[in-house]
Amino acid sequence: MASYLFFLLLSLCTTATTVVAAATTTLDVVSAVKRTVDILNPASLRSEFDQLTKSSSLSFTIHPRSSIHHRDYESLTLARLARDSRRVTSLTTRLNFAISGTNNSEMKPVVETDSNSMFNAEDLYSPVTSGISQGSGEYFARVGLGTPAQSYYMVIDTGSDVNWLQCQPCSDCYQQTDPIYNPSASSSYSQLPCESQQCNSLEVTACRNDLCLYQVSYGDGSFTVGDFVTETVSFGSSGSVPTVAMGCGHDNEGLFAGAAGLIALGGGPLSLPSQIKATSFSYCLVDRDSDKASTLEFNSSPPANSVTAPLLRNPRMKTYLYVGLTGITVGGRPLAIPPSIFAVDDTGRGGAIVDSGTAVTRLQSQAYNSLRDAFTQQARNLKPSDGFSLFDTCYDFSSLTRVAVPTVGFTFAGGKTLSLKPENYLIPVDSNGKFCLAFAPTESSLSIIGNVQQQGTRVGYDMSKSVVSFSTNNC
Repeated sequence: MASYLFFLLLSLCTTATTVVAAATTTLDVVSAVKRTVDILNPASLRSEFDQLTKSSSLSFTIHPRSSIHHRDYESLTLARLARDSRRVTSLTTRLNFAISGTNNSEMKPVVETDSNSMFNAEDLYSPVTSGISQGSGEYFARVGLGTPAQSYYMVIDTGSDVNWLQCQPCSDCYQQTDPIYNPSASSSYSQLPCESQQCNSLEVTACRNDLCLYQVSYGDGSFTVGDFVTETVSFGSSGSVPTVAMGCGHDNEGLFAGAAGLIALGGGPLSLPSQIKATSFSYCLVDRDSDKASTLEFNSSPPANSVTAPLLRNPRMKTYLYVGLTGITVGGRPLAIPPSIFAVDDTGRGGAIVDSGTAVTRLQSQAYNSLRDAFTQQARNLKPSDGFSLFDTCYDFSSLTRVAVPTVGFTFAGGKTLSLKPENYLIPVDSNGKFCLAFAPTESSLSIIGNVQQQGTRVGYDMSKSVVSFSTNNC
C-alpha cells in the first residue's frame, strides 16, 4: 500500500510539473514589432520563376501577399481584418446555401448567347457565394501556365474549387503583378465544349457557340466571368500537367489585386488536387509580414513529427476541408468545451474547417468565450489594452522585449494536441507594441482555423487516408 501511494504521489508530481512547464511560452515582442515596420517597405515579389529540384513531388513556391499602399501597420491591419470578415461571410453564406438544399439545376442556368453579343456578368445569375475574393487572400503560389510556360502569382485557396486567371482581351481587368495571360501565345490553350464533364461540374455556367462560359461570384460582390478552358500547369522543374480546367476571365471585378488569379485547393472535382489526381498536398505559410517563401507540394510525404487529425467531409459541402477538432487547451489545460461544438451534425451544420484564405480563427461563441476567459485569467500579469476591430482581448507590450504568455493548443480526435507558437495567437496590430489575441467569435455554427494559426506549420491533406497533418517549423 505504501509503495502504491509513493508511485501515485510521484505520478501526481510529475503531472503537475508537466502542466506548469507547458503553461507559458515566450513571445519575442521586438522581432514581431520590427516586422510590422519592415513590411511597410517590402522588397518586390520575386520576378523569377523558381526552379525546384524535387523529383518525388510536384511543387510551387508560396509567397505572402505584399502589403503595399498603407501608410502604417494599423491601417494595414484594419484593411486585412475588413477583408477577413468578408471572407468569413462568404464561407458561411455558401455553406448555408448548401444546407438549405439548393440543387444543381437551380444553380446552373444554361444560356445560349448570340455569338455577336458581349458576354457580361449580368448574363448569369448565381445564388451561391464562393471562396475567396483575392483581396482576402494573403498567400501567392508561383505557377507556370501555358506552352511555353509563363509564370504567374496566383492566390492559393482551400475554400474554393474553380481555378481561374485574368485573360486577354479584357473587358475589365484589375491590376496584377505579372503581364495578363494571352491565350494566343500558348499552343496548349483550348476552350471546353458545353457538353464536357468539366463544364457540367460548374455551379454557374452558360454556352456561346457551344463553348463553355463560367462565372464565380464572391460574398463581397466581386466576380470573375469568362471562358472555361484547359491549359497546361507547370510546377517549376518538377513537372507539368496538361489539360487542367480553369476559368479564363475577361471581366474580373471587385477586391482583386496583385495576383493573376486563383488556384483552388478545395475538395470538389474542379479543384487542382482533384484534377491532377493528387493523393495528397501540403503547404507551409510563412509569416505574412515576411519576404520569405515556402512551398505548396503535391504527393509528398508528411514530416515524421506531424500531429495528425481526421480529415472529415461534409456531404452537404464537398469543397470545404474539415478537421476532427475536439477541444482547445490554454496553459496546458483543456477547456470545458463540449466536443459536439466542433462536430458536423446530420444537417451539415457545425464542424471546423482549415482555411488558407481566412486570417483569424473563428470559434463558435461558447468556445471563444471559454478560450478568452481562460486566457485572460492566466494572463492577469499582462497589461491590458483597449480592443481593436474584431479583437476584444488586447495587451500593451510597448515597454517589453520578451514576455511570458499562456500557451494555446488545438486538440484533435485521437488525443493529439497541436501546440501553437505565441506568434500564432498574439499578433501586433500596430507598430507601437499593441498585441491582440487572434481569435474571434462567430454566431455561425462553423468554426474556421485561419492562416494566422497555421503560419510556420506545414499543413498536409492526405485524401487517400483521410488525414490532416500539422508539422511545426517545416517551412
